[in-house]
Amino acid sequence: MRTKMKIKINPVFFVVGMVFITLFSCKGTDNSKETILTGTTSILVDETLLPIIEDQVAVFESQYTAKIQLIAKSEKECVMTFIKNKSGTIILSRKLNKQENAIFKNTKIIPKEAPFAIDAIALIKNKKTNDSLIDVTDILSFLKGNRTKIKGLVFDNPNSSTVRYFSEISGIKTLPEQDVFSFKTNEEVIKYVSQNEGMVGVVGLNWLFQPNNEIINNLENITILSVKDKTSSEYVYPSQENIATRKYPLARVLYIINCQGFEGLGMGFSSFIAGETGQRIILKSGLAPMREPSRNIRIRNKIENN
Repeated sequence: MRTKMKIKINPVFFVVGMVFITLFSCKGTDNSKETILTGTTSILVDETLLPIIEDQVAVFESQYTAKIQLIAKSEKECVMTFIKNKSGTIILSRKLNKQENAIFKNTKIIPKEAPFAIDAIALIKNKKTNDSLIDVTDILSFLKGNRTKIKGLVFDNPNSSTVRYFSEISGIKTLPEQDVFSFKTNEEVIKYVSQNEGMVGVVGLNWLFQPNNEIINNLENITILSVKDKTSSEYVYPSQENIATRKYPLARVLYIINCQGFEGLGMGFSSFIAGETGQRIILKSGLAPMREPSRNIRIRNKIENN
């Protein structure tokens, strides 16, 4: 269980955010049981992004009379549910594509997509392997069925955003059957790699920066790999700075997509997560905020000696 962080909200920044979201939110009828700061709602979230969103919700709920239920699924399952309902709020590592947007256009609802953080896909190995480097070219070649020094790839879910990403850049439609494994969650991938040498795990970086109690001990047995892009000669570690500058080749922008159709909690949470407090939570998590939170500087006239 993650403890709720008590963070003081900058009222001016948050009010401005509320106005911005109100002006550009999806049009629709009001819902008397839910406002931007009160009531109950559910939000779909890509499972690879769950830890950072749980932290955001914990702080939001501690500040307002609101309850947000996070529905964590694979990216494909999240989008299918979102489209089926044709409303609500979803958090993904990509924007909606043309086909998905077209479905909402037919309902005269325009989804509003707001970038709020930069995350990354992390590649991990068992520490006993004594290898901390990996080349994207080797991964792409492996996915195309060629044998490389990679023993096997382990994904969280066949419908996940990580599978979709590597399928797109490798140009394959389906994963190879040999030496490519998939579970259901990022937690299972981390546990498996921590117990098996030679396997390369593919997970959302925030699972490693913000591990829950079930996997925290497994992190002692894994190494986060530095990655070399196919157009580069340098291996880059997924540090906060390298993610923010996009120097790390597997960095990705996170989006909160709101289409409730009325001024509800989805709108309020969108403003919160992209505002001063939400961006500060992201900064402290080790990921990169889209906007640098402000800093309060106290100027002293005298030097204090301890």
